[in-house]
Amino acid sequence: MDSHEKIYELDSKIDESLFELNINSNYYAEDQLNSGLTNNDSLSIIHINSRSLVSKMSTIKDYLGKFKSKFKVIAITETWLYDERMTEVQIEGYELHFVNRINKRGGGVALYINNDLKCKLDKKMTMMEDNVMEMVTVEIINDTSKNIIISCVYRAPGSCIRSFTDKINEFVDHIKNKTLFMCGDFNINLEHPVALRTSSDFFDMIYSLGLVPLINKPTRITTQSATIIDNIFTNRKEDVVKTGILMTDISDHLPIFVVSKYHNNNKNIIKHNFINYKRNKSVKALEDLNKDLKMQNWTEVYVSDVNNAYTSFMKILLKSFNSSCKLIKITGKRDNQPWMTNGIKNACAKKNSLYMRFLKLQTKEAEDRYKKYKNKLVTIIRKQKKEYYGELLNKNKDNIKTTWGIINNVINRDNTNARLPNYFVKDNKDIYEVKEISNEFNDFFINVGRSLVESKPIIHDTMNTIPRNVNSILLDKVDQQEIRNIVKNWGSKRSTDCDDLDMVTVKAIIESVIEPFTYICNLSLSTGVFPDLMKIAKVVPLFKSGDKQSFTNYRPVSLLPQFSKILEKVFALRLDKFIDENSILNHEQYGFRTKHSTAMAVMDLVDKISSAIDNKNHFISVFIDLKKAFDVIDHSRLLLKLHRYGIRGVAHQWVNSYLRNRKQFVQINNAKSELKDIYYGVPQGSVLGPKLFILFINDLVNVSNLLGTVLFADDTTLFYSGLNIHEVTQVINSELIKVKKWFDINRLSLNLNKTNYILFNNRRSCDVSLMIDGMEIQRVKETKFLGVMFDESLTWKSHVGYIKGKIAKAIGSPFCIVGEGRAGSRGRQRPLLPADKRRRK
Repeated sequence: MDSHEKIYELDSKIDESLFELNINSNYYAEDQLNSGLTNNDSLSIIHINSRSLVSKMSTIKDYLGKFKSKFKVIAITETWLYDERMTEVQIEGYELHFVNRINKRGGGVALYINNDLKCKLDKKMTMMEDNVMEMVTVEIINDTSKNIIISCVYRAPGSCIRSFTDKINEFVDHIKNKTLFMCGDFNINLEHPVALRTSSDFFDMIYSLGLVPLINKPTRITTQSATIIDNIFTNRKEDVVKTGILMTDISDHLPIFVVSKYHNNNKNIIKHNFINYKRNKSVKALEDLNKDLKMQNWTEVYVSDVNNAYTSFMKILLKSFNSSCKLIKITGKRDNQPWMTNGIKNACAKKNSLYMRFLKLQTKEAEDRYKKYKNKLVTIIRKQKKEYYGELLNKNKDNIKTTWGIINNVINRDNTNARLPNYFVKDNKDIYEVKEISNEFNDFFINVGRSLVESKPIIHDTMNTIPRNVNSILLDKVDQQEIRNIVKNWGSKRSTDCDDLDMVTVKAIIESVIEPFTYICNLSLSTGVFPDLMKIAKVVPLFKSGDKQSFTNYRPVSLLPQFSKILEKVFALRLDKFIDENSILNHEQYGFRTKHSTAMAVMDLVDKISSAIDNKNHFISVFIDLKKAFDVIDHSRLLLKLHRYGIRGVAHQWVNSYLRNRKQFVQINNAKSELKDIYYGVPQGSVLGPKLFILFINDLVNVSNLLGTVLFADDTTLFYSGLNIHEVTQVINSELIKVKKWFDINRLSLNLNKTNYILFNNRRSCDVSLMIDGMEIQRVKETKFLGVMFDESLTWKSHVGYIKGKIAKAIGSPFCIVGEGRAGSRGRQRPLLPADKRRRK
């Protein structure tokens, strides 16, 4: 080790057995490790003890950003996290695996695995044991050599070392023919392993398992001591290229790292490359596009077949679009510290210099000088951040979307959580190829509704719940001004459709294409044909909750062609007018209607419950939950209902054409699945879909003459009240038979696991039993309806607690108190747990 790299020399003698292993872990500044850190033939792992990951997230990201190459694996101990805050600690380009303590402070481990690696969670070696340890483990899959096991471990200081040793021995002993790297904060001092018998037993066990420690110099240095309590153990020391300790003051532990030989031959897994491509949509590019479109000859659009007309329209438009708005490579790096000034950069460099001096001298004087300077710097940084983001928020106070973007950026809540893992599991088989994953997603999304519908028998009825409307809808022609108004009032969304067009681009070019497009709209309305190219949906999977490797835990986000939404809106305006003039929708329906809202629905229900309680009545409300409601609509039955409501003739043909022959594909990065036909449901992400759904479910209100109803699309509650609880129960049970029959006729599936009811009253609890189809409905004391928590006494305590919980999570995010904590002030960074009863002042 040369004098430049040697920052600290141990004065005390380390166990001689370490020297026999030829371990040479040097100290490095980040600029000394910027060459050969990672490439296709190496695996780099860094371990950081964070002592509160939320408060240190920006510091850790900034520090890791100083390296020219990314570490393949980032291991973090003492995360001090709970599950609700995991969205705040994502890192771009990495998949996060973690173990948190439950209802207890401190501890916690996390592994960030670069998306270039093919890996899966090792559930056998991922665990938490109270008062002993936390451990998270992943297995790196390598098709050309041994798989690699990577574990991140934290042992709480003062916990039983013997129990910890037994656990590690139990986990590691079964590993055969695999490379292991086990890193973490073990809180067992390697410098003097024989000082305590249990510590000696731990290292004897480590050696007996064929593991060797890779760090032999202190990782935690104070004025009183220098200890080796953070380490990386491996069973393949011969593959190690470089190992060492990094000089940075992220916490009172120094980060440690290892670079090992590794050949990555995985080319077909999901990769989230952040050097990506995007469309050039600059002012100049859009001006060029408009000029080109105005020069086009649209003659071939003016034909009698709407499919041919729209195909020609898109062919001309996309040719100009691809020529003027070319794909460009994104090479710029995002600035994570836009508030940083040159003066603060210089001050940070001086602070780092004082820190290294303290590590060298290990004196009280050097420590005090470093801490005093750091505390002043932290105050300056906080003030600078507050002023920068305050000015930015004030500048964008009228733009809600931008405001939330700024807030999410500050509290480290980005969209990384929405990114897909690099493998999925189906029928106990791991799937890594992105094309296969895309196809599996498409199959799942297509068939989940289809299987529910086709499991229900077709039951014919007279539709006596729908009175026949004698009036029929007429579709007036659309003019260019109406198209202008529709486009002008549309939100400027940047989500792209199957042709890579977004609404921002459509808004910019609408004047250049308005004449041929208006012709297409009128041709569609007059012939009753909705163009086939407008029926292709691009679907993006969005994670809900649970196991990220399971297809069932994702919902589809459907992105329809931009021009299809404009044509839908044209039809919807005529449909809305007809519905209002003929009073087709029941007053109990509050969803997707002008001058109606969730607030009105909630107030209606609250008013009815309050009146019943004031009159000393028993009020039972059944909260209905439907499975995949929008995905299971039977097109034939919907069309029959529309006909009775007065949607007849060309309009009926148009809706029929709109619903039939729809297709979708799933896109993950640039990989597209095969096109699949959609057989049931109303189009998700569409303008007309919700309107058609509320028309389909509209006659539910007419099933019972006794039960009251409040609906917001598929969110439904049925209720009844009276003085005699037995009579109330009997009526509801009797009427629920009719309701269940209506669901069966309409091939809708009740989710009985989520359907529940509340008995509202101010009296003692009564014995009540409600049944649907022979199954008892769950009685609850509180439930959520349209985002509001209802409790059985209507006290709003549940809702207040729910809102307090949401606010507490936001307050716990360091929006105003950002950056590092003050030097030596560990208590300031303590996370606020849901069970925490202490109040912030």
